[in-house]
Amino acid sequence: MAMEIDSVEYRLSCVLRGHEDDVRGICICGESGIATSSRDRTVRLWVADSDAKHKYSLSKTLAGHTSFVGPLAWIAPSDQFPEGAIVSGGMDTQVLLWNVQTGEIVERMKGHQYQVTGLAVDDNGDIISSSMDCTLRRWRKGQAVEFWEAHSVAVQTVIKLSSGEFLTGSSDSTMKLWRGRTCLHTFTGHSDTVRGLALMPGIGVLSASHDCTVKLWALTGQVLMEMVGHTSLVYSVAAHSSGLVASGSEDRFLKIWKDGVCVQSIEHPGCVWDVKFLENGDVVTACSDGVVRVWTRQNDRLADPQETEAYLDQLSQYKLSRKTVGGLKLTDLPGLEALQVPGTIDGQTMVVREGDNGVAYSWNSKQSQWDKIGEVVDGPDDASNGQVYNGTRYDFVFDVDIGDGLPIRKLPYNRSENPYEVADKWLVKENLPLTFREQVVEFILQNSGQKTFTPDPSFRDPYTGANAYVPGESSFSSGSVAPKPTFKHIPKKGMLLFDTAQFDGILKKITEFNATLASDPDQKALSLSENDLSKLGAVVKVLKDTSHYHSSTISDSDTSLLLRLLKSWPPQMMFPVIDTMRMTVLHPDGATSLLKHTEGQNDLLKEIFEKAVAGPTQPANVLTIIRAVVNLFRASCFRLWLRSNFSEILDALSSCRPAFNKHAHLAYATLLLNYAVLVIELKDKEAQAQVLSAALEIAEDESQDVDSRYRALVAVGSLMLDGAVKSIAIDFDVQSIAKDAKLSKDAKISEVAADIENLIKTK
Repeated sequence: MAMEIDSVEYRLSCVLRGHEDDVRGICICGESGIATSSRDRTVRLWVADSDAKHKYSLSKTLAGHTSFVGPLAWIAPSDQFPEGAIVSGGMDTQVLLWNVQTGEIVERMKGHQYQVTGLAVDDNGDIISSSMDCTLRRWRKGQAVEFWEAHSVAVQTVIKLSSGEFLTGSSDSTMKLWRGRTCLHTFTGHSDTVRGLALMPGIGVLSASHDCTVKLWALTGQVLMEMVGHTSLVYSVAAHSSGLVASGSEDRFLKIWKDGVCVQSIEHPGCVWDVKFLENGDVVTACSDGVVRVWTRQNDRLADPQETEAYLDQLSQYKLSRKTVGGLKLTDLPGLEALQVPGTIDGQTMVVREGDNGVAYSWNSKQSQWDKIGEVVDGPDDASNGQVYNGTRYDFVFDVDIGDGLPIRKLPYNRSENPYEVADKWLVKENLPLTFREQVVEFILQNSGQKTFTPDPSFRDPYTGANAYVPGESSFSSGSVAPKPTFKHIPKKGMLLFDTAQFDGILKKITEFNATLASDPDQKALSLSENDLSKLGAVVKVLKDTSHYHSSTISDSDTSLLLRLLKSWPPQMMFPVIDTMRMTVLHPDGATSLLKHTEGQNDLLKEIFEKAVAGPTQPANVLTIIRAVVNLFRASCFRLWLRSNFSEILDALSSCRPAFNKHAHLAYATLLLNYAVLVIELKDKEAQAQVLSAALEIAEDESQDVDSRYRALVAVGSLMLDGAVKSIAIDFDVQSIAKDAKLSKDAKISEVAADIENLIKTK
């Protein structure tokens, strides 16, 4: 029978929806159900459905962490906890003990300096936790009874062995076996971070590593088996009594292994953070799409056909969203409607999306039409064109051995890049001292054959302010004093604006809406007359000609016309008029004229803002009104209005955030950055704290697009450096957020995160 079961592949059994962000951890709670943790700061307990035993329903949501939750551990039912208890660890550095029966926090354990990465429960009830702060801590009745440095760099995971000893995995690529505080043995064999550990009953232990492998070890430290098949970081591993092994990876696959061979790969619509086996052999996966899934080999536990079809459709849509053509993201390409807009010069090319493909067109000025060139495809990987690292092709990908027994690091480099800037960014990313800069630059120059490279004399070190290092020269003259710390991206000075617009499209949409109103007898009175439309066209003409803003005018009657439309037109028709107002306030006359309508009890601007963000949310209104408020920062006359309405604006937009699209998130982050600059200038500590809190929410959200997250981090850093909220930011665990952000593949995010970390270290 076992042989028959082994030949059957895993298929979807059920889907557990409830988390609002990445699901990071899974804990099998005996017969009580499944506990899961998430970036949404909650732990959720799922119990078997009484009507359909293979399905689960949400039983409890445990909210108490202030940042994302990772590792979990289960404490079996006892007199103290009749329904058992759950232990959770978070990025907020806390370890929490939850009474499942009441859903309440029984113990809140504080002591770790950085993110809690692993949890285990000893036979006597003590809780063992590992952390990015390199330590293990033993907790008893809510108090730390001992702690020690387990590795010289971050400890990523800890498990308890049946013998009572503990095993840790670390970013130093090793595992260590502990009896109490004594290290009995160090396991070496991985070439990168050991991220996950699991017991392999009767044999030894399994390890999952960033080197893309899973290894099976004897407890003596001997590697018994290596499982190779993942194409990216492996985050988790689990074993079943049947001998099956499961692993989850950044490559979005759950892999099932038998005797070291991958027997099945199950693709997910996001990275697989954690995997666990149920006693019956089913596998549970935690995915970055916020969903928990259970997979089975038993026909009587299979999901409904509709649920399976929905999953396959979701997977298809996800893959489509990641598809690229000619290096361009398919979903970012314009649709066929873009071909309705004439080209500007003969031979101009444009790639548009047609179904699942990208098609190139060329503008034919003689025929006044777009001529189809053909389908755009990605070229095949060619080894002669360099090397691929993390999905990007580089001229070189160097192996760098920094010594001290630490793993080999990858350093990607293109000949067109400045080696000094590459060195700086790489050191920040790898969390290495900037004193290594000179050696890294020399290494790059030697190994890329750029012996004739001439340093740019105008280049300044973004961290010290010093000139670029030149081999053979000392950094400082004799007796000189090192400069004060400087930062590359903070503090922010001046305001950001949204100062471009598609005026023709805006005017066209207003005209279209006006025609709709004019054709409706009940709303005809709201429509514009021909004279008003002509007047609006004249305003747009003035706004287009930015080079003559010093001599052109926007009259009070022009502003009144816009405000009349914004007050009277239906909410779904507001956005093109808001967009016109957004550009109007950038004109000196426009800002002054609009300000007159905010004085006294009849603040029309505030009234229009409230209408734009009122429910049900109109995404186009929200986007354009945020951008309009951002542009108000251009005019010094609006400083008082912006400060007076500060809390109302942020509170209203915060409630709209669930409906934000990518562009609205960027506009909101820009608004926060401008407010940070303003409240720093006003020395308003209370407002600084409110902006800080809102910016940190964006900064710690890895799902945000690069520019939104970057601007939020700049706001945080600026408030800490020039404001009065550095200590508040530290209390908000900004150090963990910066540490996490510094791992970003985007250079500017990792650099501003390094700025914040350096700022924390300064007094």
